[in-house]
Amino acid sequence: MSVHISAKKGDIAKTVLMPGDPLRAKYIADNFLTDVKLVNETRNIFFFTGLYKDKEITVGASGMGCPSIGIYSFELFTEYEVDTIIRIGTCGAYSTDLKLFDILNVEHAVSESTYAKFAWGIEKEAILNQGNAFDKINETAKELDLAVKSTNIHSSDIFYRKDEDVPAIAAKYNCLAVEMEAFALFANAKHLGKNAATILTVSDIIPTREFISADQREQALKTMMELSLETALKF
Repeated sequence: MSVHISAKKGDIAKTVLMPGDPLRAKYIADNFLTDVKLVNETRNIFFFTGLYKDKEITVGASGMGCPSIGIYSFELFTEYEVDTIIRIGTCGAYSTDLKLFDILNVEHAVSESTYAKFAWGIEKEAILNQGNAFDKINETAKELDLAVKSTNIHSSDIFYRKDEDVPAIAAKYNCLAVEMEAFALFANAKHLGKNAATILTVSDIIPTREFISADQREQALKTMMELSLETALKF
């Protein structure tokens, strides 16, 4: 049991899939896992552990933003001895080179956030995915005949902003999309020597204001969920 996770030692698998939304974690547990056990519901941040094709996997929510995933991923890595965390989420595309429903495998997470600097003394604006999870995602996508784009993304602390131009840091590192969590996850994994990756589905095209409707989201995200689960079998 940690400060923010009430699961007992041994209740969390070595590989954890982390959507942002607790209800998305529940959806994955209900629709993809067997022998499922709810192992945490503190603050309504649900964690479920079950079997996917006989492989024990935990799926649990990260909440929104670097501070939230920073807390949960650190406690999973340190208190529960988790080896690999794969974030699965949505993102907004800065460029029309991306289309709705595109799946991204994050190479570098780029951010103005001070999280990595003040937590671990990491001064970099761009942090690479950690370990071998990134490569395993690409391998699995190829096996499943899925088109997955490897790219840099911008992890922003800001969801609403006055200036609609692409932020300078995103342009500097050729970030095609924006989300809010990968930078802190990669920073924690780098400091602790753990595996960390992020798979994203494009849910919005910012320049054209296109977006996936509520009815379309379930099917759109299902592909990403299956990719993450099949990848988890390789650990």
